[in-house]
Amino acid sequence: MAPAAIDTSIVDTIEPKKDTLALPEPARQRLIKSGVDLSNGYPYRPLVPLYLQDVYSIRNAERIHEDAGARADKFKRNLLSAATRVTDLTTHIGTEIEGLQLKDLTPEQRDELALLIAERSVVFFRDQDITPQQQKELGEWFGEVEVHPQVPQVPGVLGVTVIWPDLQAQDFPANFRNPGGASRWHTDLVHERQPAGITHLHNDTVPPVGGDTLWASGYGAYEKLSPEFRNFIDGKQAVYRSAHAYLDRENPSAGPKFVERIHPLVRVHPATGWKALWVNRAMTLRIVGLDKAESDLILNYLYDVYEKNSDIQVRFRWTAGTSALWDNRITIHSASWDYGGRHPRHGTRVTSLAEAPYFDSKAPTRRQALGLLDDEEKRELGFTAERVGEHLL
Repeated sequence: MAPAAIDTSIVDTIEPKKDTLALPEPARQRLIKSGVDLSNGYPYRPLVPLYLQDVYSIRNAERIHEDAGARADKFKRNLLSAATRVTDLTTHIGTEIEGLQLKDLTPEQRDELALLIAERSVVFFRDQDITPQQQKELGEWFGEVEVHPQVPQVPGVLGVTVIWPDLQAQDFPANFRNPGGASRWHTDLVHERQPAGITHLHNDTVPPVGGDTLWASGYGAYEKLSPEFRNFIDGKQAVYRSAHAYLDRENPSAGPKFVERIHPLVRVHPATGWKALWVNRAMTLRIVGLDKAESDLILNYLYDVYEKNSDIQVRFRWTAGTSALWDNRITIHSASWDYGGRHPRHGTRVTSLAEAPYFDSKAPTRRQALGLLDDEEKRELGFTAERVGEHLL
């Protein structure tokens, strides 16, 4: 199999350039300790597909996905009892676990971790001694590990991508007014037929000040909407596009085009059964069936709900050796570039692909399922139920 899961005998590709940037010392030491071969340079760059049709064909068949969180003990006894401390960082999103090494989790603990991530959106583990190989092995537990045809990877460990802003800046320079591409709210791999589930980012090198990452809850964003507005967007679909563009083999002179897929605007997580808003400003193009002006108006409002409600967000301060695991099905995230690129930052990331997004009208919100509705919410839902009943009569 070719490096990026593409048969290069039939795919036109672009030869990657040679990297010469020196590795940060903590990253180099970790990679050497992990047995990663750095003799041929770092990172490994796969051959980049040239044509749109080839990218569509990479993972274009339906794939069975069994969600690890759906088979877990709902009380998470094995995971939580083994931790020395479990701290919810905010009310609605983000939990930090202490006293556990991700590489040593049992199968039961892995399943329960997947469920905790599905409930809390993102879970953090500091002081982790984990190799890229172990990171990939854990990712394979959660689903098929995505091998990206565009992203630099750890040599010999395909599917473990390299997150190294200094490297990205060689191709796409960043500055205060225009920080890097990850410094805007987004969700990973929305263009896939079966998009991303759990992503695991381990940062071995971090700046002394700044460089935080922010996450926002799709459960919370959906719950911020009025019941009548939820009824309007429930079941609607949107067009989602890839981050990278390619040429159309049938019409290359037309210029670069993006991979596009149609998915539900509101999706249900298979482990929790809760509804979540699933849009992001960077890669959601339009709502199917609406005029552009209508779609733009609604999407911009939904983006604002997601991005501007700080009570459904968590901002995390990294320390070296920290892992963050989040669920792309129920979050958006943004990396802060407030350290201004003045200090090295390096990490390795594994993304596990999940199910094809789906909507279920009978699914509850998170607050409904947990019995957290306040009196006003109950009145609103009661009013909506009466209106629906009247309509059906």
